[in-house]
Amino acid sequence: MAESEGSHARPSPLPQPPLPPPPRPHRVTVLAMDGVIPFELGIPQRIFGLARDAEGRPLYEVVTCSVRPPGPVRSDADFAILVEHGPEALATADTVVVPASYELGPVYEEGRLTDELAAAFARIRPGTRLVSICTGGYVLAAAGLLDGRPATTHWASATHFQELFPRIRVDADVLFIDDGDILTSAGVAAGVDLCIHLVRRDQGAAVANDVARRTVVPPHRDGGQAQYIQRPVPEPQLATTRAARAWALDRLDEPLRLHDMAAQEAMSVRTFTRRFREEVGVSPGQWLTQQRVDRARHLLESSDLSVDRIAREAGFGTAQSMRQHLQAALGVTPTTYRRTFRAVAATG
Repeated sequence: MAESEGSHARPSPLPQPPLPPPPRPHRVTVLAMDGVIPFELGIPQRIFGLARDAEGRPLYEVVTCSVRPPGPVRSDADFAILVEHGPEALATADTVVVPASYELGPVYEEGRLTDELAAAFARIRPGTRLVSICTGGYVLAAAGLLDGRPATTHWASATHFQELFPRIRVDADVLFIDDGDILTSAGVAAGVDLCIHLVRRDQGAAVANDVARRTVVPPHRDGGQAQYIQRPVPEPQLATTRAARAWALDRLDEPLRLHDMAAQEAMSVRTFTRRFREEVGVSPGQWLTQQRVDRARHLLESSDLSVDRIAREAGFGTAQSMRQHLQAALGVTPTTYRRTFRAVAATG
């Protein structure tokens, strides 16, 4: 039937452009060497493998490879690990992680790579981020990648590490060191701290905190925290500083004096400061700054509050003070941090 005079045909809807594909997960390749410590080998899979975007999609793809063709790799335990990828997997990595091994041979004894390791490292693309856990740093050092850089390793190996590689600026008193494209950590649990730090750096505090909750570990231990605390667990008959920390966290937006924190535990300032450092590994002032930086990061990512308001809510007082602290802790301004992690959230 013909359309009546004066009627208007409805235009056909324009075709909608296809939705862009989701971003490719960041690929982490973990290098398993003979003598590998299973706990440390499993850290990257556990931490990066749990990171998800807002739609529940994985943000990382983690693969494990050997310096040889696929097959069994000896561990320091009473079992071998069947590795399904050879060294070619290193060529596809965005980040390469080298965990500790007790069979480093000439790497540990002479500071040089084996032929197998040298051939494997030659496959790594320029610009790939490199990470070591514990004595895995020996491999990066033997490859000449740490010369002139700051680095750390397990405190028990630090003296030998420095003597074997005198061009490295070894710091044995920290949990991990982030030197941009190369990161090194101390032993065992410090590898967990470093991997969560990388998730936080890549994806923001919300994703990192979710991973930490799911793995039941602290969401943030600053890399500069001491590796070795003389009394990591207070003696039962002694008071702790836990109540003072809880009290301070409820009042981060207020001026907090050391005297007031000590009063929460009925201690002198001197005793409180000593006990606090024994339990936490940093001074009360350093700890407060860490907590305020963390709160500022959370608010920058998750709220539309102004920078001035966030500075007050986090306890920095002024935007200038917060800018200085974030620049020192993260190397970026509050505005840059917010822009970066809002963009991360938008792609999720």
